[in-house]
Parts: sequence; structure tokens; C-alpha cells
Amino acid sequence: MAGNNPRSNRSVSKKKGAQVGSGGNRRRGLEGKGPTPPAEMRKGHAKQRAAQAKARRAQGRPQRKGAKGTSELVVGRNSVVEALREGVPANALYVQQFIDNDERVREAVRVAGERGGIHLVEAPRPELDRMTNGLNHQGVVLQVPPYEYAHPEDLAAAAYDEGEDPLIVALDGVTDPRNLGAVVRSVSAFGGHGVVVPERRAAGMTAGAWKTSAGTAARTPVARATNLTRALEAYQKAGLTVVGLAADGEVELDELAALDGPLVVVVGSEGKGLSRLVGETCDVRVRIPMPGGAESLNAGVAAGVVLYEAARRRR
Repeated sequence: MAGNNPRSNRSVSKKKGAQVGSGGNRRRGLEGKGPTPPAEMRKGHAKQRAAQAKARRAQGRPQRKGAKGTSELVVGRNSVVEALREGVPANALYVQQFIDNDERVREAVRVAGERGGIHLVEAPRPELDRMTNGLNHQGVVLQVPPYEYAHPEDLAAAAYDEGEDPLIVALDGVTDPRNLGAVVRSVSAFGGHGVVVPERRAAGMTAGAWKTSAGTAARTPVARATNLTRALEAYQKAGLTVVGLAADGEVELDELAALDGPLVVVVGSEGKGLSRLVGETCDVRVRIPMPGGAESLNAGVAAGVVLYEAARRRR
């Protein structure tokens, strides 16, 4: 039979082309890898992430949302008027029946009516006492709806969607809502993309934070992280540099080259600074030179200094 003929086998081995068993590897090895793919198709490239984020938006897929906050009541005539003036979100204004209708009460009702979307409710005093657990509400109570926090990943995705390098501030152990509001205001002023706060033992977006933000909280998202350390690690995997502010940091602010790239600035509390785990997670710890000799800056001021320097380098 032909299959047992040695001469026939030798004739097969003399054919041109790749030898039996090579799988064509020799030929493919000479072909090269072809042209370099565009940035949008390279895995992990910033432009690919931006393109993916844009595609998600085009498909109408909702962004991931963090947890909602809780409802809040603003009580007292002066506090209610200030909250309404500063644009603090509200869904109802409760006014006591047969109240002494002074100038502050009239202004609260007028501003609530002008803003629209705020229900005006007349309620008996016992009902307001029950709502406020007996606080001195002076016959006026403003109901603030739960704040809708973003998801930490949304902040970086939105920046890439705009073709920009993310600039995000994360707060570690900051419990004063006024400091949170001040940071939100600085992030908005210097072109940042949002603020991240831990879910526990941290200030949230209360009416006080809204007032301190001077209205910028309406356009600057705040994200809530279940675990701040894990959120920072996720940012690192996405290509962002995590920079922690510390009085004993190994690098001075003006020496930090990472300010003009994808960045997360982590600010600790004024007294304790960064927690141990968060400090160890940071890529680098940075100190702000203070020739005047102050021991530390509050969170709002420290974040503002770093954000200004980052914005200056990104021009």
C-alpha cells in the first residue's frame, strides 16, 4: 500500500513550505505583529477608559450609585432662612398654625415659594414638636431630602469621559460637615471632579455642608465609599496616583511630579491626620511647606492649597 512505501514518505518531506508538525509557526514568526493599535483599543489606556465610559452613556446605561443619605430637618427661623437662601435642597417647609408671622417667617415662605418644588405645610405645634423631638423649632421646620451619593468609580469615569485626567479629593476621618462643604467648594473652584468620603465615622452632605459649599455642591458630586482603603486601591488599579497629605511626608508639594496626571488627594483630620491603613495605601505622602510654623491646616484649607497647585500645572 502507498502508506507503507518509504519512497512515498520521502517525497512528502521534500515538498516546499512548512514541515509537518510546525503548525505554521515559522511562517507566522516572519509576519510581525502589524501596526500599533490606536490608543482607544489598548487595554488599560486612559483613552480606552474614556471611550468605554462614553459608550456606556450612549447606551443609556445608568451610572453606579452609592448609598443614599438620610432625611434631615433644619429647625429655627434663622437657620431655615439661611438654608433656603443658600440653596440647600428641600422638599417641604412646615409652618406652625397661628404663628407670630414675623419678617423671618415671611421671608422663609417667600423664598420657598420662589424656588418652587417645596411644599408649604401648615401644622399644629404638637406635630412640629413630635417631628423635631422637642427641639426649639420656633414654629418653622425645613425638611431636607436624602442626599444621593455617587459611586467612587463614577468620579474617575466622568473625568475620562470629558477627556480629562481625574482630580479627586478623598477625606479620611473628617467629621465636621463644614470642612466637607469647604472641600467641595475648593474642588469646584479648581476644576476637580468630586469628593470621596467614607461611609462611617465621617461627615456627610448635611445642610451645614451644603451651606458651606456656597451652592457648589449642586454641581460637584460627592461619593460615599464603604471602605476607603479599597476605594483608593481601585483608583490605583485604574491608573490614578494616590497622594496623602501628611506633616511628615517624604516629598514637598512643589516637588511632586504627579500633580498634572490622574490624581487622588487624600486629606486626613486636623488632629490625627491620615489613618494607618490609608497612609500605607498612598503611593506617596506629601507635606505642605508652612514657613509660619503652624502645626497643621484644616481639611478645607489643605485641600485648597493642593488643588490650586494641581490646577496651575494643568493649564
